[in-house]
Amino acid sequence: MLLRFLPLLALSAFVQPALAQQTPRELSTVPAPTPPDTTRPAAPPVLAPAPTAPAPDPRQAPLPPANTTSYSVGLKSGQVLRGYDVEVRSPVFGRTFLLVDGQQKLDLNDVRYYEDQSGFYVRTTLPGRSKRESTLRRDRVGRISLYSITQQQYSNNGIGPGGYSPYGYNPYGGFGGFGGYRTVRNEYFSKDNGPIEDLSIRNLQLATTDNAGAQQLLASARRYQTFTTLSYVGAGGLLLAGVLSSLGGSNGFSVSPLMYAAIPLAIVPLAIGGKSQNNVKQAVLLYNTGR
Repeated sequence: MLLRFLPLLALSAFVQPALAQQTPRELSTVPAPTPPDTTRPAAPPVLAPAPTAPAPDPRQAPLPPANTTSYSVGLKSGQVLRGYDVEVRSPVFGRTFLLVDGQQKLDLNDVRYYEDQSGFYVRTTLPGRSKRESTLRRDRVGRISLYSITQQQYSNNGIGPGGYSPYGYNPYGGFGGFGGYRTVRNEYFSKDNGPIEDLSIRNLQLATTDNAGAQQLLASARRYQTFTTLSYVGAGGLLLAGVLSSLGGSNGFSVSPLMYAAIPLAIVPLAIGGKSQNNVKQAVLLYNTGR
């Protein structure tokens, strides 16, 4: 009987270990950690690039603070007033006055100087004119300060050769044959806040005798001015002679060659007139900077 069960017992003893190896691992079992690989060097950590600030847009640059400084009005009595709004009023009936901050009225004859949004102005008499005061705008400040006044003048017949300025001959005026108003800009200067003088090359030469560089520039400007005047006079003479010659011909009206000869002489002032003007400006700048 025992011999019958011996094969069964041997078979069960062989199958039990095999089934034990196929049983799945329990969930609570923690796997063994993997040992680090010491044969390769560790790679350095990769850092993310730092964020860069966007480039500023020049169109969005901050604006300077607004100028809230009040304007000054100096009276001949020595009193100085301040106002945030200064306006010149010229009524149709009545005298011109200054209106300060929309309330205070000042007679212009009582004002020595004033400033507003358009610039700085002084009240003074013009050289060689009547004792009536005019308002001059200050265009440049320095040892030699430049002033100007713009006026409307009436020409009764429109005929005239023009006029002279410190920068050369002014051809405007011409031979229009009709009257009308024209805008005239007259320029003046003062040295060391002295009296107002006409802005001419001769007056500037007298005022800048202590600066050799300014004297040289003004001498060159005077030569250019002389060339300009002679060119206009020569062009006008040839043009007049050409017109008379064309009208006096035996074959009726024919254009005289003298009229063509006047054209180059009329162009010369346009080429050198700017040089005279530039020399005057450079002389004033050189004197004001003390070089």
